[in-house]
Amino acid sequence: FWAGSIFRRVYNSYLEACYFSFPQHRTQPVSEHQLKKVKDVCGRDLKQLQTLVLHDRATLFTQFMLDVGLYYAIPGYYPAPPSSVSEYGTAQVMFERIVRLHLNHYIMSFGMYWMHRACHMVPWMWEKIHSIHHYADHPLSRTTYQDHWFDNFANAVIGHCFAQILMPLDHPTFFFSRFFRMAESLEKHSGISCYLNLAHQTQQWLPFAQMPHHHDYHHEGHKSCNYTFSSLGGAWDCIFGTRKAGRANLVADPKQKTLQDVHWDPENKNPPKRTILDTPAGSLTPVIAVAAAAITKLCADGFVVAPLK
Repeated sequence: FWAGSIFRRVYNSYLEACYFSFPQHRTQPVSEHQLKKVKDVCGRDLKQLQTLVLHDRATLFTQFMLDVGLYYAIPGYYPAPPSSVSEYGTAQVMFERIVRLHLNHYIMSFGMYWMHRACHMVPWMWEKIHSIHHYADHPLSRTTYQDHWFDNFANAVIGHCFAQILMPLDHPTFFFSRFFRMAESLEKHSGISCYLNLAHQTQQWLPFAQMPHHHDYHHEGHKSCNYTFSSLGGAWDCIFGTRKAGRANLVADPKQKTLQDVHWDPENKNPPKRTILDTPAGSLTPVIAVAAAAITKLCADGFVVAPLK
């Protein structure tokens, strides 16, 4: 908990220093960030900022209680450190660790994708919960966790918690995953898209990767924001037809374009066909399915996350 808090604060400072030091790499033009009357640089007014203060405090409390509660409620959820370095040093275990990390991240991102999409599709969830995060039209890394407290809580449970239950990670991989995910989330809201986004450079080679300029487009409110919901790779947006290139053609560093950005046709204005997944019930169904799978596995294992052998 404390290590994560310190990491988020330090990495946020790094990303905001990059944002203000390298305006040529910003995902939105400088002119669009000019301060207007009683609004901050992210486009939020005083009343909205006061609301965020309350939710920041509630997030601190609920996240702390969740982290501590999981420690006592689910033995093994936080994996024990190895007794020796050599214990996990074989090539076979390293291969398994890499495979598990990828599977864990895609399970995590699947749950978070559908929770995020449901927050846009279910009117009550948008109006009362997720719209608070979208107070920021021009995101900076500081806005990453400035959400309704339940938004942060639900993402932690449906994303990190259920992924660790369904695909457990060992001690070093668990903490690498946590810090990598923090960096990726902060970068996604950093307002810059360039080589300074360290976590995103590790996944930029993926043809469907979601880069910061994609998530910026999501925050700008285009098409009611109903595009680019993914985290960690971006595959689910491509699979379920919610990917948009956004400002990809305006990014100063062309190396930040993904293969899909390069082949994107900006003249194609036809929206994807709506399906049952574009309804409130349809968007919540995968979230319920992930929760049911995690609870079923937890019950089968005796409410314990078994350590890797």
